[in-house]
Parts: sequence; structure tokens; C-alpha cells
Amino acid sequence: MSINEKVGYWFKSAKRDRKSAISMFDSGHYDWSLFIWHLVLEKIVKAKIAKLGKKVLWTHNLTLLCEKAEIKLNEAEFAELSEIKTFNIEARYDNYKFDFYKKATKYYTEKWIQICEQFYKKVKKDL
Repeated sequence: MSINEKVGYWFKSAKRDRKSAISMFDSGHYDWSLFIWHLVLEKIVKAKIAKLGKKVLWTHNLTLLCEKAEIKLNEAEFAELSEIKTFNIEARYDNYKFDFYKKATKYYTEKWIQICEQFYKKVKKDL
């Protein structure tokens, strides 16, 4: 697979997941919207890693992926990605999922979607 094909794979997957995240928000599934936004950012950063011709890491750790992708994070972005990492609830215990469900209000989710969207666009423009 060529570098362009790898970049395309990750970018198309991120783009498709972005639509799903928006759909989840629109249907009131705020916790799932945020979970999918985490995947969107993970995949767009993996596209950047692929563009650099590097081996993509099989991890969900956004800050580690950004380091591999040579994305310079300022303090605010590092803090934001640290919060966004908590949206990856796939393997968490049920009580953690329920706590996150309660935390993911419409207001909280709208705020974090804006932050995710901004970071998505920042990485996307460099592809």
C-alpha cells in the first residue's frame, strides 16, 4: 500500500466517523458522540503519521500519536487532548460509562465538539 493510499484510508475513515459523531449528537447520544469524536481525532492523526511515511501506532493515546505525527501541541491543546482521551470508553467498566453518560450533557458535548472540530481541521489542513 502506498503512502497516499494509507493516508486516504485513515482520512476517509475519520471523515466517515465524523459524520457518525454529528449524527449521534443530533439524536441526543452525547456520550457516544464524544466517544466517536475521539476516534475521529485518532484517525486524522494516524493519517498524518502515514503521510510522514511512519508506521502507524496501534494505540488510542492521542498525545502519543501527536508526538509520532510531529504535531506540536501547546499547553492548552495538550490539556484538551488529555480530556478528550477520557472519551474513549470502549473497554471501561459500566459504572465509569454511566458516570461519563451523566457528564456528557448537551452543553458539555457542544463545547467539546467545537474543540474536537478545531483540532480536526488543524490536522486535516496539513494532509
